[in-house]
Parts: sequence; structure tokens; C-alpha cells
Amino acid sequence: MKSICILRLSAIGDVTHVIPVVLSLQEQVPGIQITWVIGKIEAKLIGDLPGVEFIIFDKKTGRQAYSDLRRQMKGRKFDALLHMQVAFRANLASACIPAKIRVGYDKARSKDLHSLFINRRITPAEKQHVRDCLASFLQPLGLQMAPPKWLIPLTESDHEFARKHIASERKNLVISPCASHVLRNWPPERYAQLADHAVRVHGMKVILVGSPAPFEADYCAAIETAMKEKAHNICGKDTLKQLTALMSRADLVVAPDTGPAHIASTVGTDVLGIFAASNPNRSGPYNSLEWCVNRYPEALKKFTGQSVEEARWGRKAEFEGAMEMVTVEDATVMLDRWVEEH
Repeated sequence: MKSICILRLSAIGDVTHVIPVVLSLQEQVPGIQITWVIGKIEAKLIGDLPGVEFIIFDKKTGRQAYSDLRRQMKGRKFDALLHMQVAFRANLASACIPAKIRVGYDKARSKDLHSLFINRRITPAEKQHVRDCLASFLQPLGLQMAPPKWLIPLTESDHEFARKHIASERKNLVISPCASHVLRNWPPERYAQLADHAVRVHGMKVILVGSPAPFEADYCAAIETAMKEKAHNICGKDTLKQLTALMSRADLVVAPDTGPAHIASTVGTDVLGIFAASNPNRSGPYNSLEWCVNRYPEALKKFTGQSVEEARWGRKAEFEGAMEMVTVEDATVMLDRWVEEH
């Protein structure tokens, strides 16, 4: 096997889980040529990963994205394609990629006609974390499952940005409050109360982060306004690389089920996860599951009538009021426990 193509367009969290696959491929098959078809935003985070050719698939351009991909694939033939995304858009994109072996999901995790675009499947697995699922894509190629090892290249400029915002004399708590789905968001006033507790009880510096999107800017502003203590709000003022550097120097990150939580986990920073709308054991920060406040079982039962054991693995509890089941006390108790152990 000399060449391989990875198809994983989005989202930020899932893309971070593919990094171990790339690193493991490079270790198990030295010299292998790796091409990764990836989303435009996601490429800003890892598009300079060493030894990988990145091809941007910009979904916002519509049909043009497929035309561009076909053009870039003309005359090429990969030994294998790792088709790691089941969305119909990704299935259509995979049809533009010529490969002899086409590895995809097992039947239980296939949807949107995914099965029509693959000829090998990963091994079925129950109650598996997303990272472990993606790591298993190497096994149908006769390779070992990718171990949890990460690399996100950063520049000195990225680290300099982080140093400007990180306090050296006390612990730093980064709050990344916004998920891509609003029903995964914890109320701003509760973040504010947790942040005040962090400052008053533990003397921490609280840093608010988020994208430049108006909704996220307003969310961070609402947290800052509701706080009695002072926060350092840099929402919309950093790049994904700068955010990664910031999180690598932070002591703890607080976040719901969102991409930045996974970025923090990849750089070895603990994450206090706020979960009710989704199951942290499936999609939580991989190295910090013990620090996640988990009200998902209660939310699932309340809004669907099912227990975690009865429900389909990965079923969301994205309902109005689900995230409110996580109390401020749940979060402060977890924070106190984390501080006590660190």
C-alpha cells in the first residue's frame, strides 16, 4: 500500500479524532502518501500536518465543490479510501475519489446510502467512543488500530498569543461555552456563576473564548455581564491555531459538547465537560471523561422515556430544557474536585 485518501470533511471535534489515524499510518506504513479531503474551516486547524496533502472541499460553493474535487482527482488512483463520514454530501464526494479499497462504517452505523460507496467495513462495536470508532478504520487494511496520540502544529506566533493572555501567577480557566447546536448549550448565567466560583474560591483567571459569529460573541458577552467577578473576554479575537496554543497553556477548559473541548483534550489539557443533550461516553473529550458532568441519562429518560441501555447508541437528548438539568452545583462540585486533585 503506497497511497491512501482520507475523507472526513467536518466537524472540528471529529477531525481531531482523525489525527491519530494519520500519525499511526505514517508509523505503520513508512513513506505512505496520505491525501486528506477536508472542510475549509477544519483545514485552518490541521491543514499543515506534516506529510499530508490536503484537498479543501468547500461545501458553501455547492456543486462547484464536487467539480473541483473531480478535477483534482483526475488521473489518480489510491490504494485505499477511508470514507469516515456518513452524511449524504460526503457520500457524493467519495464518488469523486478513485480507490480500489473503500473502507466505511459497519451496517449499524451506516446511513444516507453510505453502503453503496464502500466495499469494506469496520468491525461492529457497541457503545464505542467516536475516537475509537475512527481509529478502527485501519483494521480492515490489516493494520493496527490507531492509538490515542495527537499532533497539531503551532507556530511561535501562536504561542506568543497564548502567553499574552495566560496568567503566570495563578490557574487559568478557559470557558468555551458555545456548541454548534444551541440545544447543547448551558445557560449563560450558569456559566457566570461557575466562573465567579472559580475566581472567588480558587483564585483562577477566567478566559472566555468563541468564534467571531455574532451568536457566540453575544453569548460570551452575556456571561461576562452576568458575572460579579471579572472575566477576560477574547471571544472572536483568536484563530483556531491561537486557541489551540491558549488551551495548551490553560489549566482547565470548561465546555459543552463542542469542537474546542476536543482540541483541549488533544493538547493534554483537562476538560470539565457540561453534558446532558449528548452522551459524553460517545462524544465527550476523550482524555477527560472523568471530569464531565453527565446528566445525559436523566435527560434521555425525561424526554424520550428510554434509558441509556435501551436507546440507540449515540441518540441525542437535544430538547429544550435538557441542558438546564445540569445545575451550577454539579459544575462547582466537579471544579472543586479537580482543583483538589491538582
